[in-house]
Amino acid sequence: MITWDEGPTPWVADQTVGSTLRRTAARFPDRDAVVFPALGLRWSWRELDHRVDVVASALMARGVERGEHVGIWSMNVPEWVVAQFAVARLGAVLVNINPAYRLHELEETLAMADVATLIVGCPYRGSNFVEMVETVCPEVHSATSPSWTAARLPRLRRLIALGDPPGPAWLRWADLEAGLVLDDLAGRKRLIGPREVYNIQFTSGTTGLPKGAMLTHHNVLMNAHAVGRRVGYGPDDRVCVPVPFYHCFGCVLGTLVCAVYGSALVVPAPSFDPRATLAAVEAERCTALYGVPTMFVAELDHPDRPRFDLSSLRTGIMAGSPCPLPLMEA
Repeated sequence: MITWDEGPTPWVADQTVGSTLRRTAARFPDRDAVVFPALGLRWSWRELDHRVDVVASALMARGVERGEHVGIWSMNVPEWVVAQFAVARLGAVLVNINPAYRLHELEETLAMADVATLIVGCPYRGSNFVEMVETVCPEVHSATSPSWTAARLPRLRRLIALGDPPGPAWLRWADLEAGLVLDDLAGRKRLIGPREVYNIQFTSGTTGLPKGAMLTHHNVLMNAHAVGRRVGYGPDDRVCVPVPFYHCFGCVLGTLVCAVYGSALVVPAPSFDPRATLAAVEAERCTALYGVPTMFVAELDHPDRPRFDLSSLRTGIMAGSPCPLPLMEA
């Protein structure tokens, strides 16, 4: 029987999320790191690592400090992946925010997690994230520069729009990507240790208000290493991840497992779409597929499923609830 603690100490035990990406980029520079088939986007590990350095440098130049809490409120988009590693490389703390949150949930989360910088996604299926942020922080309407103060959220100092910013209070993600790698970034990276908090993820709030769980670099990397070893991942694997990045399923068992093992992260759509998932598995010859039981049911029941070649799949992860026997047999 395989146990979680057998064998020598994993190489990630003394690493940070940022250094793990750097090491994988050095080992597999030209292999696929991130693929968004619907967008025609494909980054190698070398390119992802460079993009992360550029954005980390831009955030540092705009005053983001080590230990500062940086929230991200968005669907599954390429910028989410870059932000996850860039915040880690800065020594800041990533705060995952559920895209399904409404105004009161957003405000409570920003206040509870002491978010100082918030990265905000583009509108998606009736959810206008920017408008909701401006409702919670009405001061941005009269701001003439990115320097402003929100009465209800006094710690919040920066807003970054993944799309076109609606006004001068906002920074634009595209401007962060257009910068240069700063020499000062290397000094910042040397200060970061594996036992520092890297991520705050909120519980579902089933029996009360959601609670922020503080996870260190060591926590998430050891978890990623153990899970990846259990399913036998390596640099030839291509992992289809239709689950949300804001959840640990997406941003630990998805992006970080791939970073630890050099596997390709394949993201079918901004949110779950059964047909897009089937198409991504076929087009990218994915070897692993993630989901909760209802996702697998939707894929199996989709009328177009027989048209797709899914023979490349060899493994995957199901989570969220027990797998019903009929689904397992299907």
